[in-house]
Amino acid sequence: MKETRKKMDDKILQKDHKTVIGKIIYLSDKEDRKGQERGREYFIINKHANGHRKIVAHCEIDDRPSVMRDITYSLDENWLPLDCFVRISVDDKFMGSGWFNFGKGFAECEADTLLEGRVSQRMKTQGQLKTFQNHAIACDAWHLRLFDRSKSENPQNIGEMMLSSPDHRGATGPMLFSITSNIEFVGEESVTVKAGTFDALHYRFVGTPGLPQEHPPYDVWCTNDGDFLFLKGAVGGYMQTYYELVELSLIHISEPTRPERIAGGGVWVK
Repeated sequence: MKETRKKMDDKILQKDHKTVIGKIIYLSDKEDRKGQERGREYFIINKHANGHRKIVAHCEIDDRPSVMRDITYSLDENWLPLDCFVRISVDDKFMGSGWFNFGKGFAECEADTLLEGRVSQRMKTQGQLKTFQNHAIACDAWHLRLFDRSKSENPQNIGEMMLSSPDHRGATGPMLFSITSNIEFVGEESVTVKAGTFDALHYRFVGTPGLPQEHPPYDVWCTNDGDFLFLKGAVGGYMQTYYELVELSLIHISEPTRPERIAGGGVWVK
């Protein structure tokens, strides 16, 4: 009976993608605020059968003036950016919304912002843009795939990179802004966060040429499984912030309405 039902479901239902749902907590690491929650991020990642990925993230920063951000970001099977939507509020008021599109040799943006008004941008890129920073913490780890571990050079410059805002909190625009980034590979580690224990890769952002204000050093740990899932991060300098993955659930293809919490470093894309 169950086998008959499964065959019937397979004919009617299409569930080719895989989905992971998670939460990242933002904490202060400053001496007078150590461990204080200062924000949070909820994300959903879909990996499609053709290798394309999409992330939807809702981000909240409580530090005044507060920032709220919603993004939808899509990449192709080679991790190359396809398009992105970003909407931000600052001080609990609308700041701007923008749609970004990426093609061979160009990046474009259509936005409506409080400060700039209606904006249309088109910028040349070196072929297909390799990575885009929309300021969702979950996406910070996705830049790390550009570090070539087959080379002895360390740190490495990852080349052209576009942002939705040059502000360190992503609280302006959203509009296209071009920079580059230098990344150092620290090593392989086993990392335990509230969401579980994972085989991890540890990297450090050590330079951001092109930013109006240099970003402090930023350590990021991600899964060592080819999916670069964000596990934790720590920013030094004036920021003194810490980020940690505290919840992670896998939506099973066979039972899409019953999420199961991943523990002990479960891998969702294999």
